[in-house]
Amino acid sequence: MDRFLDTFFNMAVLGRYAPAILDGALITVVLSLLIVSTGIALGAGLACLRAYRIGPVSFAIVIFADVWRALPPLVLILLAFFGLPNVGVVLSSFMVLYLVLMLVLAAFAEEIVWAGITATPKGQWEAARSTGLSFTRALVFVVLPQAVRMVIPPLTNRAIAITKMTALGMVIGVPDILGQATTAQSFSANASPLTLAAIAYVILFLPLVIASRWLEARFTPPGA
Repeated sequence: MDRFLDTFFNMAVLGRYAPAILDGALITVVLSLLIVSTGIALGAGLACLRAYRIGPVSFAIVIFADVWRALPPLVLILLAFFGLPNVGVVLSSFMVLYLVLMLVLAAFAEEIVWAGITATPKGQWEAARSTGLSFTRALVFVVLPQAVRMVIPPLTNRAIAITKMTALGMVIGVPDILGQATTAQSFSANASPLTLAAIAYVILFLPLVIASRWLEARFTPPGA
């Protein structure tokens, strides 16, 4: 037991590296907020654009969504970080991680919101247009609110799954929770910083998981 505690809960090591891991937690929170807000907004915008059913535009959106959902995020991160400098595009590790995960979330969000739009009864479209609303106003003010309400549970779950992937930033030097913890583990030759990182992830993401359960129960139609 003493060996276990010394390996995973060494108080001296925890005290020494806790400030760095807290700094990493702040970076993780900032990244997560940026990824979720812009990724969902972009995905919803693409789904709305797809609703106009303009052939080439819809095709391009489908290709974007399929490709970004198919490729592993780690591959995209490494490709962007190590490949783009060869063509003159140099981005910080933070920006690479943000852009890749934001676009991955946007691809999933587009498909999820699009499913909500297509699931909205046709009568809602017809009723909105019969009142004199244009297609755009019917989409934005009548159809989209109903679609979003239907897709809140899967969209929330996907957003949580993507934001947890911020830990992949470790491989390109992003000083998030895991990045700080692995650096501390290397210097201290002790696993306690990794334990602290695990605790930090639980503190950050457990409330989101609980919230997603509540949203799923709140917005899932009876009998679904």
